[in-house]
Amino acid sequence: MIAHWDPKQYARFSDARTRPARDLIARLPSCLFQTIVDLGCGEGPVTRLLTERWPEARIIGIDSSPQMLAVARVACPGVRFVEGDISTWSPDAPVDLLFSNAALQWVDDHTALMPRLFAQLLPGGAFAVQMPGNFDAPSHRALAQLAKSEQWRAQTGDLVRTNPVAAPAKYLDLLGPDVASFNGWETTDYMLLDGKDPVLEWMKGTALRPYLSALPPSDAARFMAELARLLADAYPARTDGKTIFPFRRIYFIATRK
Repeated sequence: MIAHWDPKQYARFSDARTRPARDLIARLPSCLFQTIVDLGCGEGPVTRLLTERWPEARIIGIDSSPQMLAVARVACPGVRFVEGDISTWSPDAPVDLLFSNAALQWVDDHTALMPRLFAQLLPGGAFAVQMPGNFDAPSHRALAQLAKSEQWRAQTGDLVRTNPVAAPAKYLDLLGPDVASFNGWETTDYMLLDGKDPVLEWMKGTALRPYLSALPPSDAARFMAELARLLADAYPARTDGKTIFPFRRIYFIATRK
């Protein structure tokens, strides 16, 4: 799935987007990881958190977006950033920690990718993953409804994805017999968003990117206007003008024998 990323739009909600990564890092063992890979590093805020937790480690950030990586290289000058597709990437040698925050769900066949990635860990290494689990939320149902409508399906119908993220226990089964320990959990964040069309603004940074990339600018503007109306019905503003946006996420940390 091709998406042209906008670092400024993504960064509008930077604190909320990095909060799950902070939670995931907090649950990692306190061992001294020597080699760390940030899969789908984007513009680098999570990479920076990893450098703060393990300042002596050799850290590599992998992402497919040159726009995001340009920002990341400025934010984390001591990190090696590599433009690449995480669905086909492999390290030069086994690593201690593979970390991925809100990236692997973009890989359509990530259930086949994960065992291959897990096999790239050194014994005792950790695979730490966070992915959105909100693909059946009103926001994504509204997006799918619009994309498959008679007006838009010729341009956007093929972009609709069925729920690509499973429950944490499914990933334990996928990783195979070399799992030494596994910790999986789910959360739902109730975010309080400000401004006009706040859920649309959130989605413009992530879920909407493939659609905006596929549409000419004039069509993209009309598509977003129609989606904004659907989202306003699904997420009405409170009397104080703020909007509650529930967001489910799934996490797991697996260590290798």
